[in-house]
Amino acid sequence: LATQRSYLHAVSKFSRYFGCSPDKLGLEDVRAFQVYLVSQNISWPALNQIVCALRFFYGITLEQSDIPERIVYARTPSKLPAILSADEVVRFLEAVPSLKARTALTAAYAAGLRASEAISLKVSDIDSDRMVIQVRHGKGAKDRTVMLSPQLLGILRTYWRLARPQTWLFPGRGDKPIDVQVLHGACRSATKAAGLVKKVSVHTLRHSFATHLLEGGTDIRIIQVLLGHNNLSTTARYTHVAASTIANTTSPFDRLSLGEPLP
Repeated sequence: LATQRSYLHAVSKFSRYFGCSPDKLGLEDVRAFQVYLVSQNISWPALNQIVCALRFFYGITLEQSDIPERIVYARTPSKLPAILSADEVVRFLEAVPSLKARTALTAAYAAGLRASEAISLKVSDIDSDRMVIQVRHGKGAKDRTVMLSPQLLGILRTYWRLARPQTWLFPGRGDKPIDVQVLHGACRSATKAAGLVKKVSVHTLRHSFATHLLEGGTDIRIIQVLLGHNNLSTTARYTHVAASTIANTTSPFDRLSLGEPLP
């Protein structure tokens, strides 16, 4: 009964907005009504409840089976993670006690890597001759090239001398890389130890990387390539960013004053 009342209320509201019978209204009217509802700051759940009612109205009541699937549900806007300042990045990284986790998180910020990409790095992916890092099988199974920060290279060399990784840059148990949960746990403990009020994750470091580059004047098209966003294929057709350009792009990590990792 409550569902029926909700359905009748939504269709009635739709009809009153245009001042005519709802069976005289079409798909473009539905879309205009959705725009109006959004402009009225209606909540996403309430908006989707109306969408559900209108889909039912056209598909079942009016038997216009081609329309319902064209009335789209609203997607809840994704919230961007907090952005760390340069000082907060330093405080956070220096609060990670584990050499391996700290180096992995340092690489994540310095190169804008996803957590899955950071743990999947191999020793052979670090190309110090060309000053780039090869990111294998990123999101969508895409490979990409990112810059190798000179300061990160120094830290990776110190880490290698101390840890002596063979295949995986950050090895875990057996022949597998470090578990991603290790990085998530390190983020939680370092956030608390650093006294940060912001919730910090590996993605926070990645997003801070992109924001700091943008603030530093780096072309947004280069940032899209570095991050390997889903619209990379569209962007790459116009940008043609070469590996040499990426190698010469300064990582925001090089502007930080960070001490050497302790064994």
